Amino acid sequence: MQQEFITVIFNRTKIAIRCADILYVIMSDDHCTIHMFDGSVYRCRMTLKELKKQLDEGFMEVKRGCMIAVSAISDIGDKILLSNGEEICYTKRKKKALREELQKKQELMIAKISKKKLPLTPEEYGKYYKICDGLPFAFTDIEMVFNEEKKAVDWIFRYGNEALATLEKLPLDKMIGNSFSSLFSNMDAKWLHVYERATLYGETLEIMDYSPEIDTNLKIICFPTFPGHCGCILFNADQMKSISEENHLVRLAAVAMKSNPTI
Repeated sequence: MQQEFITVIFNRTKIAIRCADILYVIMSDDHCTIHMFDGSVYRCRMTLKELKKQLDEGFMEVKRGCMIAVSAISDIGDKILLSNGEEICYTKRKKKALREELQKKQELMIAKISKKKLPLTPEEYGKYYKICDGLPFAFTDIEMVFNEEKKAVDWIFRYGNEALATLEKLPLDKMIGNSFSSLFSNMDAKWLHVYERATLYGETLEIMDYSPEIDTNLKIICFPTFPGHCGCILFNADQMKSISEENHLVRLAAVAMKSNPTI
């Protein structure tokens, strides 16, 4: 089973780095350079053998000395495209094997999700999220829908508060239990990719972009909730008066809901 943290020596100090925050690692002689999702970089003394021992099922070795987080891979083509836009060269003769390995790792993650207990009815979701009913900002819990290739293709609204109904310009009874694609015709893949990462890899992510479905600029913070789900806190970006205050409020809410025990 994959470790939650790896331990490295950085600037002569032993530090713990969360595996879910690592984008990729490059080995050079007896040093490794660890690139993080937030853009920071750590150069540490470590052998490839030691690195592989700590980085397990959540990473793939695409060429000798180059380990990439499964959660960071958007596509494997002429180069490996990462979720942050970077491209990594790899051993081309391993292209088919790497694609198969990526799909297998994603299948294992989804299989683990399906074995865990989830709420069964809208009433159970409503009971769990009752504290969110009166929030002054929109909140929803969504369940991801995967295709046969184990790629996220849609999501289903399992809970939403009245602020969500106002933002989405739809009544809650029309949204809850229905998929996004059944309500809106012009889904953008960028949202899917962000929600998929939060769902499968336990990341808390932020996205700001225009939503043509409701003709609104949105700021969204998403984070994992139930297995196979993620929670989304949404703001109309054009109405935000203080970004720093909203960030603080959103992150406090996200932390509180992530720590709420499941029913």
